[in-house]
Amino acid sequence: MADTEKQPQHPHIELKVNHHHNHHHHLSISKNESNLKNQSSLSIILTEIHAGYFRISLSLSIQSLLWKILIEPIKDAHFLRHIFTLIPSTALTFLWSLALFTLLTLSFLYLLKCLLHFDKVKDEFSNQIGVNYMFAPWISWLLLLESSPIVPPATLHYKILWLVFVAPIVILDVKIYGQWFTKGNMFLSMVANPTSQMSVVGNLVAAQAAAEMGWKESGICFFSLGIVHYLVLFVTLYQRLPGNNKIPAMLRPVFFLFFAAPSMASLAWHSVCGYFDTASKMLFFLSLFLFLSLVSRPLLFKKSMKKFSVAWWAYSFPLTALAIASTQYAHEVKGIMAHVIMLVLSLISVLVCLMLMIVSALNIRVPVKAHKHISKETNNIAAI
Repeated sequence: MADTEKQPQHPHIELKVNHHHNHHHHLSISKNESNLKNQSSLSIILTEIHAGYFRISLSLSIQSLLWKILIEPIKDAHFLRHIFTLIPSTALTFLWSLALFTLLTLSFLYLLKCLLHFDKVKDEFSNQIGVNYMFAPWISWLLLLESSPIVPPATLHYKILWLVFVAPIVILDVKIYGQWFTKGNMFLSMVANPTSQMSVVGNLVAAQAAAEMGWKESGICFFSLGIVHYLVLFVTLYQRLPGNNKIPAMLRPVFFLFFAAPSMASLAWHSVCGYFDTASKMLFFLSLFLFLSLVSRPLLFKKSMKKFSVAWWAYSFPLTALAIASTQYAHEVKGIMAHVIMLVLSLISVLVCLMLMIVSALNIRVPVKAHKHISKETNNIAAI
């Protein structure tokens, strides 16, 4: 009887209170779960994104430049060149808009990473591979500026934007090129790898964009800065010094940068001179030879192709740069063989870019770690 008397005598009231408490308890868990999901997903995205993702915007930007050149009407053009004039101008506008949207999105996410995870950005800047892709966003902006359907090169807006986009390239030049001959552990022979050519490409694209708007002296300045360092870098990489062996198997697509640099040098000198002279042709033939040397060794890229990676986008930019150089060469030579090379390289470039867009879209996935983190936090909240 004593035990019975100690038990609560108001079961209905207690049930009502517990029901009310549980209702708010579950609402609180749902709300916290939603907040944790948003915070965790964004945090994981910012942690995992790196400057190498700008390969995507780099490829789309130069692809829009290729399309702009191909659909441009030319007097006395070869009949093979007329095939590309069938491409509507709206296709170029769509591609340019897609490249701009991609670049804005990546720039916004990377800016957030700089604000929220600056320590990881510093680690990336200290990495001998990651630091070279710091040039990629600025190269993308310059290529978008060149291919823009709304900003002609002669306008004041073009010149101001060129100055804004070139300033970070100059700062990075001073930082990286200065380290190559002043710091013992950062000598070129110690840190050289294929991605080091991104610094060269940045200067050559800046030279091309400057020459297009009539600033010949600025074009020559950036061209000389890029081509001199390219010659030193090419010899260093050709000798297979220690830095060459520090590229993981998954990053081997960056070997395509070997022919991206001479292709951009050919285009830059063409813009400076105003026509495709002997020097431009020599650089084009060098890039074509390096391209054939790489594609004839498919086993070199076997391991990197087993699983999709953003490094696959490293194939697109060099191919497109070579395709653009071939269009300028064909326009100067006007021979059937030159136009066949232009047609083949342009089609390969477009197909590779299209394939990469499809494969990338199919491999987009929500971070899994966020859901695990949410479940753990939810269980902790429920246990309170």
